[in-house]
Amino acid sequence: MQARQDKSDPFFHSLSEKELEFELPDKFTFPFYYEPHPLAIQAANELQHYLKTQHDFEHNFGLIDGQKGIVIGKMFGVLIVRDQEGRLGHLWAVSGKLADSNVHRVFVPPVFDILTDVAFYREEEANITAINARIAEMEKNPLFYHLNAALDEQDRQAKEELESIKQKIKAGKALRKIQRNEAASMEALTRESLLEELRKASIKEQYFLKERTLFWRKENETLKSTLLELQNGLNSLYEERKQRSSTLQQKIFRAYTFLNHEKEERSLEAIFEKTAEGRPPAGAGECAAPKLLQHAFLNNYEPIAMAEFWWGASPASEVRKHGNYYPACRGKCDPILGHMLRGIETDPNPMLTNPAEGRELNVVYEDDHVLLINKPEEFLSVPGKNITDSVYTRIRELYPDASGPLIVHRLDMSTSGLLLIAKSEMIYKTLQRQFLKRTVKKRYVAILNGVPKEQSGEIDLPLRVDLEDRPRQLVCYQHGRPARTKWEIVEQQNDKTKVYFYPITGRTHQLRVHAAHSLGLNCSIVGDDIYGEKANRLHLHAEQLTFFHPVEKKEMTFVAECPF
Repeated sequence: MQARQDKSDPFFHSLSEKELEFELPDKFTFPFYYEPHPLAIQAANELQHYLKTQHDFEHNFGLIDGQKGIVIGKMFGVLIVRDQEGRLGHLWAVSGKLADSNVHRVFVPPVFDILTDVAFYREEEANITAINARIAEMEKNPLFYHLNAALDEQDRQAKEELESIKQKIKAGKALRKIQRNEAASMEALTRESLLEELRKASIKEQYFLKERTLFWRKENETLKSTLLELQNGLNSLYEERKQRSSTLQQKIFRAYTFLNHEKEERSLEAIFEKTAEGRPPAGAGECAAPKLLQHAFLNNYEPIAMAEFWWGASPASEVRKHGNYYPACRGKCDPILGHMLRGIETDPNPMLTNPAEGRELNVVYEDDHVLLINKPEEFLSVPGKNITDSVYTRIRELYPDASGPLIVHRLDMSTSGLLLIAKSEMIYKTLQRQFLKRTVKKRYVAILNGVPKEQSGEIDLPLRVDLEDRPRQLVCYQHGRPARTKWEIVEQQNDKTKVYFYPITGRTHQLRVHAAHSLGLNCSIVGDDIYGEKANRLHLHAEQLTFFHPVEKKEMTFVAECPF
């Protein structure tokens, strides 16, 4: 399979006759949640064939054993376009650099290349490099080492001498106390003379301690003054570097501009100024989607459909499966694509549609104190950012006089199963303590894509939210919260495995990440549209729940039959 490049635009790959048989979509792809159009899949297949057979560059994707170089998987994108003559074709792009280069024969160029697009970057980079050289030279100054060593030695000597003086004062004080007691039996004149002598001795000792303390303080200040003079010179360079870097970054943000189909141009700075952070995150604008759209608008192409896929080994922190399709990231791309796609009709945003509309909550158990429901899949536990309909709002309507937060624990929107609800604040707090103390027993059932290597075990992978792509979770040993899951295989058939999960902790997406991550089971849950591949539903169900009833004073176990 060979890429058919257009002579006028080397990045335009004409569609084959087979590809032209597919019906075109009515609307452009909604980039943050989509199923790839058949045309986009065909274009991606052609790009993947190129990646398997190309000799244009060397990059270790982690797919070939023993290949040299750091393993770095990459996100690639394809964009189906129509040129002004009505011809259909597709463009290819890679997120970030590839093989340490922004320029490649078959991939559209970056939106903005600081090495070639602006002269001020090279000039200011030279200035910052010169400052770095001066900083490095000053940091290696042997005087820094000698002064710090002298300060340490001086501190040691001062501490040792002053401690010795204090011990002598303590011993002298004890002796004088004995002498004062003995003076009580002496004649008045002799007693007064001795007490005066003891008083003078005490004052002399205290004065000597103050004198030596002042001596060492002055010695210390002399050394610190010399050291501070050197440090101030360094701090001045640090501050100059910081200011120059900040100014350069702002200039880049203003010069880094994006088009839309109406040829409206907006800078990276303007696009992100109204976001929560107020500034672009690192790597903004370097993803495949903005590159593809920018090239299309520059060449007056009409965007038809797009898709992005991961190629290579999964990163240590993320769940990225080789060859799987993924949506554009929210943190970096949402503001940019919001501008670039303005005026282009896209598929509806499913996150604005309430999937629970018309669905009912099934009650498993109810008394005057607690309520246990079997939550359907695609049903929010609590109100979301765009959708308020949820278990909480439904229960609040049914029980308007109930006090407290009601929802004792949560299930992901896509997960079905048992959800415990308290009808009063007192019951809520009691049940909450059981969850916090981990005395509540939970069992989930899931169907996995693939077969785990072991029959059972425990997964311990700390998790934190991906700040640039919420609600995705990352495995993070530095900032992640502890997340532990016990599991066991129940049944295995063909390439699917039924497992029981027993979560010890209750982190967001815990079971989904622990199943899909390469350090977990490395088998995504069927239907996981975030960490795996979309299906009719997420095959994860909270099947069994055991808790201690705070009023009935007994342990209760409930089971909700698995619907898949």
